[in-house]
Amino acid sequence: MQMNLCLSGLAGCYGKAAYPAVVEEAVARIRTARPDAVTFNETCRNDVALIAGRTGYFLRFSRVIYLGERLRCVQPDGRGLFGHAVLTKAAIENTDSQDFEAQAGIERRRWLCVTTRVDVDVCTAHLNTRTTIEVAGNDAQCAELTALLARRAAARTVIFGGDVNRHPSCAPDGFWTRTDGSAGQAPGLQHVYGSGPLRSPSAEVVSATHSDHDVLLVRVHLTAQR
Repeated sequence: MQMNLCLSGLAGCYGKAAYPAVVEEAVARIRTARPDAVTFNETCRNDVALIAGRTGYFLRFSRVIYLGERLRCVQPDGRGLFGHAVLTKAAIENTDSQDFEAQAGIERRRWLCVTTRVDVDVCTAHLNTRTTIEVAGNDAQCAELTALLARRAAARTVIFGGDVNRHPSCAPDGFWTRTDGSAGQAPGLQHVYGSGPLRSPSAEVVSATHSDHDVLLVRVHLTAQR
């Protein structure tokens, strides 16, 4: 399950979030679908910790640098740093997170990957937009993401979910791609990619009342791993 929650308190979409309704909606979506993993963009450390606690998932969070500083979520304050997160049903054994080498605009874009006890990697990222200022960053970050996922897939099964802010896929060769192309909001920008052992992917877009992105839910069958 991939979600972009618009939780910073600064973006124009935050009025629609109607905090804390956006958090309540995320909890409800997870409780209904019970996905094995959830990837989050534009979230806040304390909010996603609350979501994880109320749904019984393991959590890893990665902060994002904004205008040269760690960004604290506002309206209300006290919600922790702004960033991305991964929730998993299986215990997390290892976590990696780095800024992309290519950057454009005022937010430093970043990826986050975890390795779970069942030997599946779950990754997320939020790439630059396709505006005139950021489009070169988006293209370069997409290429970096492709290489990152290919490297990790050489060792383990990999699934990625994120808001890549583009329609063409960043998936490596041998991966499948599913998108929220049928979404009522910002269609086609959220992607899920899976490596070979993840078979027969099917995608469903679940409407979101309190974000400017709908929810992308992908179901797959995990076959015998190498």
